[in-house]
Amino acid sequence: QVQLVESGGGMVQAGGSLRLSCTASGRTSSAITMGWFRQAPGQEREFVAGIIWSGEKSSYGDSVKGRFTISRDNAKNTVYLQMNSLKLEDTAVYHCAGDRRLYNGNVYSADDEYDYWGQGTQVTVSS
Repeated sequence: QVQLVESGGGMVQAGGSLRLSCTASGRTSSAITMGWFRQAPGQEREFVAGIIWSGEKSSYGDSVKGRFTISRDNAKNTVYLQMNSLKLEDTAVYHCAGDRRLYNGNVYSADDEYDYWGQGTQVTVSS
């Protein structure tokens, strides 16, 4: 079992930056694909970014490509989401997720491929 805790959310002006962190506990946390999803009020959950266990492969949702960067530090059991050039439409609750399959070389954009979820952290972008 893996537990996930997000941090780093907050309020920022449009054009600004934030870095989210997701700290994982559990002895397999460094061996699994991790992802970030977001959900705005009244909208479906949206894939933001994902990264495989080794950090060698990542994938991004179309709406954040070129602005967001996902990375991980397995020594710290932490995954990061660096968000630059933030827009009003990036406002949402951001959730960290983990895929239980070990040493999987794939990143999935469908939320039902992920087994572990954090509680989420609010990101609010203001004008």
